[in-house]
Amino acid sequence: MKLGVCYYPEHWPETLWADDAKRMRELGITVVRVGEFAWSRLEPSRNDFQFDWLKRAVDTLHAADLEVVMGTPTATPPKWLIDEHPSILAVDEQGNTKGFGSRRHYCFSSTVYRQECERIVSKVVQEFGEHPAVTTWQTDNEYGCHSTIVSYSSDALVAFKAWCKNRYGTIERLNTEWGNVFWSMEYTNFDQIPLPMLSVTELNPAHRLAFWRFSSDQVASFNRLQTDLIRKHSPNRDVMHNFMGNFTEFDHYDTADDVDIAAWDNYPLGFLDRDSVNEEDQRKWFRTGHPDSSAFHHDLYRGMGRLWVIEQQPGPVNWAPHNPAPAAGMVRLWALEAMAHGAELMSWFRWRQMPAAQEQMHTGLLLPDGTEDEAVGEIKQLLDDLQKLTPFEYASAEAEVALVFDYAGDQMLRIQPQGQNYAGLEWVQQLYTAVRRNGVDIDIVKPGTALTNYKLVILANSVYVSEPLEETLSAFTGQVLIGPRCGSKTEEYSIPAGLPPDGLQKLLPLKVSRVESLPAFYRITTPEGLTAVRWREKIISELEPQSCFSDGWGFHYSRGRFHYLNVCLDQESLIKFVAARLQQAGIVINNCGEGLRIRRHGELVFAFNFGPDEAQLDESKSFLIGTARLDVAGVAVWRE
Repeated sequence: MKLGVCYYPEHWPETLWADDAKRMRELGITVVRVGEFAWSRLEPSRNDFQFDWLKRAVDTLHAADLEVVMGTPTATPPKWLIDEHPSILAVDEQGNTKGFGSRRHYCFSSTVYRQECERIVSKVVQEFGEHPAVTTWQTDNEYGCHSTIVSYSSDALVAFKAWCKNRYGTIERLNTEWGNVFWSMEYTNFDQIPLPMLSVTELNPAHRLAFWRFSSDQVASFNRLQTDLIRKHSPNRDVMHNFMGNFTEFDHYDTADDVDIAAWDNYPLGFLDRDSVNEEDQRKWFRTGHPDSSAFHHDLYRGMGRLWVIEQQPGPVNWAPHNPAPAAGMVRLWALEAMAHGAELMSWFRWRQMPAAQEQMHTGLLLPDGTEDEAVGEIKQLLDDLQKLTPFEYASAEAEVALVFDYAGDQMLRIQPQGQNYAGLEWVQQLYTAVRRNGVDIDIVKPGTALTNYKLVILANSVYVSEPLEETLSAFTGQVLIGPRCGSKTEEYSIPAGLPPDGLQKLLPLKVSRVESLPAFYRITTPEGLTAVRWREKIISELEPQSCFSDGWGFHYSRGRFHYLNVCLDQESLIKFVAARLQQAGIVINNCGEGLRIRRHGELVFAFNFGPDEAQLDESKSFLIGTARLDVAGVAVWRE
């Protein structure tokens, strides 16, 4: 695994560049990302291209034997361009134009902006595409950050109407698929179709889903415009994009199809504080991050291409509701954890803390005056760790468990959660945690992926079950666990004619006749002590349930190797339930407890302790790193 850093030479006097490059190399860094926010310096006015300063910066990095990841600068269109073409700006759901003054202030559907992107990307790639230091290109930066996927602009309206016509063919089919006869919502032609905004009450969920699909397609085509230019003018270089954590506002699989590397930006403490609604989890992990947060995303993006972590939290960040410092040792742990999940690069954001503007409180590896911050000491220890592991084989074998993750399914659950406390992504992550708490590795795969080598497959959010997914499940010979709400909708967001779980009824003869969402205070338990929360489904079937709740509703239906879980379970109950499915699949389990996590990678086994207490490992292991006693933030590695 290489080490890297994000660097912004335009932020610092040129007199610092050579010393920065030297210090990076001395620290063991070999990869440096530059350029992704530099448009105003690269082109301060139209066609006044100023590339010399960036060439000198890249030459300086190259002289220090550093590889360069060059970003296209399209995430930050400059003020002169906005003044020329204000139609580039995105529009929010209330019809307000988003203004200049931060970043990502553009609409993916703007034809003008696409032309401008083609112009600037072509120029940048032609200038730097053959530079020997430039080994990789990054397209744009964090598609969708600050909820910028969706725009309600006039360009988006025109493009959405065309998209609908192409998808549905006739307005009669669209009306039928969307159920527009309800509330007299029918259209007589495609020109009448509005964007889903500013309605009196809830919008048609099929309309919202179609607009999400359209918006996701716009991201993929925008990204493809850039990757095509890069490959044309800078052949034999890798192309990557940096995705985000806990973010599903577009289908990442479609965009990842056009890149070589699925990189992502990892901020474990920020994610926990911003995204978790569980106060107990926040108390336990507020200095370490949730034990399965980073791992979930490593496995998700590893399923899309080669895995990089291009931005890693080195200390307190600036954007979460609260921004604590990581526990001592966590910077090292997060890096080794990424390696254990197959990351080829661990890169920290950023080299030097910026003393001005919006991110001045975001930690870097150096303080603004150039003094080393605390993360540097952990990186030096990490270098010693990597040297100890160098002789061993890292080729990662497939896990025994696959979790099928569906971005459209996640969106369907967001559009109509049918309960204020129902969070579809959280449920997926709880299933992931249940596998990992049992000491088992897991892959996350796209619907329709071949499943041949797995022993257990879990469907977590496959709200619509496509024919390819159904076919792969039918051909699969291992155990299958189907979670609640899978197969509950058609592709266009209606209840299936034969009732849920639709096509999955070929695998399990049952029907969902009623559902209920449960408030936080209501918990109901099976005789075996498993507790249902948030969601239950009433089943009609000739199959006998494995158990029953006190009110007569069945729990857990199975036939052969197929299992249907018709409730959401609390985390501890889910761990026990998944443990039984793992054992039925012939998978060896070992409950890790709350904070200990195990990951196998090639010849090596990694153990990570997220706390909140120390952990004890098998004394008989011959440890390459660490010992059998793991303090909080401790790491141990041994050969299998």
